[in-house]
Amino acid sequence: MAKIYSKKNLVTTKMKPKKEVVSFLLNYSKALHLIKIDDKSFEIITN
Repeated sequence: MAKIYSKKNLVTTKMKPKKEVVSFLLNYSKALHLIKIDDKSFEIITN
């Protein structure tokens, strides 16, 4: 007798970030400045 194997559908959960995380990342990206001098680059975080 043949065995019947069925694959269960993987449940995809929609991940939503917290508002605090999004706010932190946006503020960090706004404060980050890149300065390129010749072949070097400097990252400066201004608050």
